[in-house]
Amino acid sequence: MLYSTTTPEQKRLKLRELLNSGTIAQFPGAFNPLSARLIEEKGFPGVYISGAVLANDLGLPDIGLTTLTEVATRAGQIARMTELPCLVDADTGFGEPMNVARTIQELENAGLAGCHIEDQFNPKRCGHLDGKNVVDTDTAAKRIRAAADARRDANFLIMARTDIRAVDGIQAAQERAKALVDAGADAIFPEAMKDLSEFQAIRDAVDVPILANMTEFGKSELFTAEQLQGAGVNMVIYPVTLLRIAMGAAERTLETIKATGTQEAQVENMLTRARLYDLVDYEAYNQFDTGVFNFQVPGLSR
Repeated sequence: MLYSTTTPEQKRLKLRELLNSGTIAQFPGAFNPLSARLIEEKGFPGVYISGAVLANDLGLPDIGLTTLTEVATRAGQIARMTELPCLVDADTGFGEPMNVARTIQELENAGLAGCHIEDQFNPKRCGHLDGKNVVDTDTAAKRIRAAADARRDANFLIMARTDIRAVDGIQAAQERAKALVDAGADAIFPEAMKDLSEFQAIRDAVDVPILANMTEFGKSELFTAEQLQGAGVNMVIYPVTLLRIAMGAAERTLETIKATGTQEAQVENMLTRARLYDLVDYEAYNQFDTGVFNFQVPGLSR
């Protein structure tokens, strides 16, 4: 009932354990707090919170228009709804090194287990689009150093994302990854890898955990978790998958209503009332107030 009983400190320890477990951790992307609860219920070990999803949910493109306040607030709402550790996309850190430092502490306050900070210029763009620009190594390292220095909980994970592979190639990505680890990164997120050999190249370059982004319609093939683990990957995210499937279903339902004058044909595809009440733990609230839950939940057919 209400929110998570696992403390942020415990979640951060759990994230560290997952990344050092020797097996790959799958983190689906939550697009709202309730989807985070569903991710937990289905047995996944953690939740990813995508910057693209947070922007798109506001009707904005993923080009750095969201603010620290918006991201920390929404990410905190998602994190408090699950017992799982949540990793959030912090874009470029929302400014210069001092802003990056503030970002880390705000995300700590919001209950996140960790974040990743990238090496693009502002305005940034989706990591799987062409035409990206990256900052120089010194600037990228300063962001990560500021993040590492600012955290108050040593277990808050600082992950460095690099987009340089699409600009200067895989060897540059290896060198950038090494520099970011030297600056204090606990893990590396190499964006838009072309194939498994490129993930292996990053694994060969650094001895910290690495993350694979399995986003649809991107630069990378949708490898299985087993394939990625074989290439030395410790964590895989599916950042926009749930948002895309949910919005696809919403679009189809609206088209049905427009065409037929009723949603009846789509009802069989919906989450039932009973299942929704189960996800929000409706009945448990009766422990506090019998006036809240004093009725029979309709059957699973509706």
